[in-house]
Amino acid sequence: MKDTTTLYQHGTLALLVPGLLAGTLTMAELLRHGDTGIGTGEGLDGELIILDGHPYQVNAQGEVHEVAGDFTLPFANSHYADYQPLMTVLGASQADLNQQIRALAQLDNAFFSVKITGLFTAIRTRAVAKSEPPYQTLAQAAQQQQIFSRGEVEGTLIGYYAPQLYDGIAVAGFHKHFLAADHSFGGHLLDFESVTGEVAVQPFSTLAQHLPIADAAYRQHDFSGDDIVGDVRRAEH
Repeated sequence: MKDTTTLYQHGTLALLVPGLLAGTLTMAELLRHGDTGIGTGEGLDGELIILDGHPYQVNAQGEVHEVAGDFTLPFANSHYADYQPLMTVLGASQADLNQQIRALAQLDNAFFSVKITGLFTAIRTRAVAKSEPPYQTLAQAAQQQQIFSRGEVEGTLIGYYAPQLYDGIAVAGFHKHFLAADHSFGGHLLDFESVTGEVAVQPFSTLAQHLPIADAAYRQHDFSGDDIVGDVRRAEH
């Protein structure tokens, strides 16, 4: 029986800050912990969204490809989907939507996932081109992101909410990725003007935090001089 109450996370957003971007988990292994999720590839190689067990990468050219099991990641989340309907929205802005989800879900101090399917307008996403060793810091890589936009597109948003208490391990608040229904567009969600569709949530009672302890660079890095929360917040919002 699949465990739908656990959120699996490989790596932390904090380790991306100083440029610890080596791929330390394969997609095949990530999929052993869930059929839904988000992440990024080695060297911040694009943005990933997993739907129904299929992992899709949006690369820096805005192209969408399904990736193989040997594709490696420095950071990712996955879980087994068991979403429960929360509400139907009609022309909701992103700010209003976030507020409504938090008010109705009442899960501010828990990890949960949100899934939104519908019609999005004036949507903007981004993806970062893969960097090679020696890797850039997260702040440097974020400056080279490619931004994509659509006036109107049907698709699915998958996101995770992390409590303020866990800022740095994840990004406090929402972290969302998007994939168009026809797989022609997607990426890390920056913003949208409105969405009309269905909103569902899935709370987690357990966070399974997996760390890349086989990676010497991770084991030896001193994070005390890194602006973890500041750099994560600037890069992810």
